[in-house]
Amino acid sequence: MMSMRAVDIIAKKRDGAELSTAEIEFFVQGYTSGNIPDYQAAAWCMAVLLRGMSAREATDLTLAMAHSGHMLDLSGVAEHIADKHSTGGVGDKTTLVVAPLVASSGLPVGKMSGRGLGFSGGTVDKLESIPGYRVELSHSQFVHQLREHGIVVAAQSSDLAPADGKFYALRDVTATVESIPLIASSIMSKKIAAGANAIVLDVKVGSGAFMKTLEAARELADLMITIGQAAGRRVAAVIADMNQPLGCAVGNSLEVQEAISVLQGNGPSDLLEHCLTVGSLMLVLAGHTPTLEEGRAVLIHKLSSGAAWHKFVEWITAQGGDLAVLENPLRLPHASLIEELPSPRAGYIAAIDAQAVGEASVLLGAGREKKGDTIDHAVGIVLRKKVGDAVERKEPLLVLHANRSDRLAAARRHLLNAFRWSDAPPPPLTHVYEIIPKPV
Repeated sequence: MMSMRAVDIIAKKRDGAELSTAEIEFFVQGYTSGNIPDYQAAAWCMAVLLRGMSAREATDLTLAMAHSGHMLDLSGVAEHIADKHSTGGVGDKTTLVVAPLVASSGLPVGKMSGRGLGFSGGTVDKLESIPGYRVELSHSQFVHQLREHGIVVAAQSSDLAPADGKFYALRDVTATVESIPLIASSIMSKKIAAGANAIVLDVKVGSGAFMKTLEAARELADLMITIGQAAGRRVAAVIADMNQPLGCAVGNSLEVQEAISVLQGNGPSDLLEHCLTVGSLMLVLAGHTPTLEEGRAVLIHKLSSGAAWHKFVEWITAQGGDLAVLENPLRLPHASLIEELPSPRAGYIAAIDAQAVGEASVLLGAGREKKGDTIDHAVGIVLRKKVGDAVERKEPLLVLHANRSDRLAAARRHLLNAFRWSDAPPPPLTHVYEIIPKPV
């Protein structure tokens, strides 16, 4: 292996040839250890972006990145540990609902989550809006929490798939983020290293998603499933719409409040539907229920009985979250400036640009424009109208939550451009396009 040279591997991929397992392992190990410099890794990423990778190459890349650091072994906790991953979106607080919902059904959920970047929110940021909640856990703390409570959600540990951290930072600044094999290997290397063996991928498509077309979303989902299965995991994907925000709240503590509403039997119907779809697929994958319908019935019972809400409280307080805040969510961080945005016309809401809503939340301070930016947990947007709703002139479209008047003004201007109206009711948006593989 030592006779290999990075430049030859770059040239081979540049010319469209398939790399061997040994060549991929050599390159990943070399870049992670610092023997291969950034400029050669950047050239390699660009060659992959332009030439693509076979499923076998992408699987080899994923496994090499997963094995570049610590591999968490959860096999001693339970036969099946479930996890889910969303490819990002606006208002996507699914984990906050699904994790306790599934865990209350007897299937342990062990998840490592990321922070938000750009207009896409991060689960860790949302959880950090709960005073006292600890997102940084050691591996032993992660396993202990999972064993004791059947649920743990922590920040991505830096020694899990460190190769991915290096490649991701490089891709971000070299215009190579968009490569489907690189996206798939980035996501799956972290999932495989984190130890769960029943993984549901929540692949978003539309204006507020990274994947803008159904074809691209399907290609990414298929590749991630292939990789996961090759690594011995049970994997399935939900391809779901992100042409408007999920639920009504966008912003960290606002999304926590909305998740609490869903767990207490209220909350927006589209968010509840999505959580039931993802959660029932997790139960089927782990063999807890034979069909999605039966899984859904179990989850609805856990919601209505209060078991899911009690599991949420148990989970958050076990990780240090303040019980008084959960019992009174109005004690979560809240904004000093709250203002409605009136509709400039009557009609029906024909479209809401989810990306524009996400960008407005960043303008308010709820997201990061670059890694390391501090965020304001209190600020954000709550939609009063969704696609298909009738609206009168001057009726509120949404409510802005801000702490600075200059940011409020900038977000208000941005948000008016996010809405489209029609005189007749528009066709309803498809919520879930596909479940892969098709459930029996």
